[in-house]
Amino acid sequence: MRILIVEDDAGIASGLAATLRGAGYAVDICDSLARAGTALRTESFDMVLLDLGLPDGDGIDWLRSLRQEGRMLPVLIMTARDALTDRVTGLDEGADDYLVKPFAPEELLARMRVALRRSEGRASPLLVHGDLVVNPAAHTVHRNGTLVPLRAKEFALLLALLRASGKVLTRQRLEEALYGFDDALESNALEVHIHHLRRKLGSELLQTVRGVGYFVPRPDNDATPQKATP
Repeated sequence: MRILIVEDDAGIASGLAATLRGAGYAVDICDSLARAGTALRTESFDMVLLDLGLPDGDGIDWLRSLRQEGRMLPVLIMTARDALTDRVTGLDEGADDYLVKPFAPEELLARMRVALRRSEGRASPLLVHGDLVVNPAAHTVHRNGTLVPLRAKEFALLLALLRASGKVLTRQRLEEALYGFDDALESNALEVHIHHLRRKLGSELLQTVRGVGYFVPRPDNDATPQKATP
C-alpha cells in the first residue's frame, strides 16, 4: 500500500517514512500542500498522513477542499495541536483519525490499520480468502493453517490484490502500490514478485489478464474479473 506523508519537518518526515517502510508500506513525502495536491492528482495513494501547519496553508482547509472534490481516501491528521476544538474540527472536516504529536510509532501503525479497514468496509483485522488468512498487523499469511513466509514486497502485493478481490489491477496500479517516487524499480520486478507468490501460494490464486494486469478471483469461485483498475 502506498502512503503520502504531508509534513514540512524533514526530520519528522524521514522518521515516519522509515517506520512505514519498515512495516511494508510504499511511502512518498511532500513538504507543502501544493505538492501534495499535485501528487494526488498524478499518482494513486491509499492513505494520507497530514500535518496541519504547512508553509503554504493550513491542513484543515486543504482537507476540506479534498473532501469537497469527492476524494474519500483515508486521511489521518498528525499534529501538535492538542486542543479539543482542533481535534473536533479536524474530525468534522473529514479526517479519519487525529493523532497528537509526539506519538509512538506502534500507535500510528495501529490507527492506520483501523482507518484502512474502515475504508474497505471490514470490521475484522484479518483478511480471509478461502483457505488463506492474512494478518496485516502481524505480517503473516497462513494457508490451510500453515504459515507461508513472504518477503515485504510479496506481502504488500498480495494485500493489494486481495483488497481488490475480483478486480483486475493494472501493472501501473500495482507498481504504484509497491513503490514510491524515489524507489528503484527494475522493469521485471513485478513479474518476479508474482512468480514468487504463485510458487508459494499456488498458481490458481493469482490470475493474469494478458496485456492488462492481474487479479485474485473472488472466493465464491467466480473467476470472471471486473473492469481493470488503472
